[in-house]
Amino acid sequence: MESLNLPTYSFNIKFQEQRKYIFDTLRKKYVLLTPEEWVRQNFLKYLIEEKKYPASLISVEMEFKLNKLSKRSDAVVFDRKGKPVMIIECKATSVKVDQLVFEQIARYNMQLMVNYLIVTNGLNHYCCKIDFENQSYTFLKDIPEYQEINNPAL
Repeated sequence: MESLNLPTYSFNIKFQEQRKYIFDTLRKKYVLLTPEEWVRQNFLKYLIEEKKYPASLISVEMEFKLNKLSKRSDAVVFDRKGKPVMIIECKATSVKVDQLVFEQIARYNMQLMVNYLIVTNGLNHYCCKIDFENQSYTFLKDIPEYQEINNPAL
């Protein structure tokens, strides 16, 4: 698979009926290895390994309702009390991260009301912090450590 702007990780990959599958340690099953899935698996491993996000507090392909329609986010991170605090949207490296991608994740946030949004295509990673009180947002220079999003007072 393609090189990403992330550390290199090892994955359990298998071939079945001429298709590639990657073992998703969070969902505990093999999933079809698409370009978007490659980005998702690497980015989630980055959050867990480098940024110390507890794997048990990450939900992959979490389904929710938005205007009576079923939607699915690539990943949602929860705080230690079980409240969602971050939505992650992953795209294939061939997909440009643009306004449309941010509009998609912003629509998801109308339902989940999290403080952090991340969009990545594996090459470019963007994280913004939402300020609901002032109805604004700020793009962060770096992806925050889990401790920062779980306890913003630190």
